[in-house]
Amino acid sequence: MSAVPDFEFRTSSACQYNNNDPRCVEVATNVPGTVVVRSSVTGRAVEFTAEEWADFLSGAKLGEFDVAA
Repeated sequence: MSAVPDFEFRTSSACQYNNNDPRCVEVATNVPGTVVVRSSVTGRAVEFTAEEWADFLSGAKLGEFDVAA
């Protein structure tokens, strides 16, 4: 049986985390080939391959996921 990796999560410096509204997204990239994203509120996580994450970031940088104000 293989050990479950210990993910080291970090939060974006753009996140305005505070005790009144603790909603932030945390990302772990310390396990080779894997990126895990989780909610700081629920702790639920979603796992991506490094390629999937790179594709998502490319689209985000191009504004493909921007929310209309």
